[in-house]
Amino acid sequence: MEPAIVFSISLAATVIAVTGYAIYISFGPPSLELDDPFEDHED
Repeated sequence: MEPAIVFSISLAATVIAVTGYAIYISFGPPSLELDDPFEDHED
């Protein structure tokens, strides 16, 4: 395979993995531990 194809596939896989992890942190079970700073400081 050409190096450009290998680089493109690995870059796409990395972007997809980071996006999936971010969605998991935002909406999955760990999201219960996240704080909302706007709810903490209602004046």
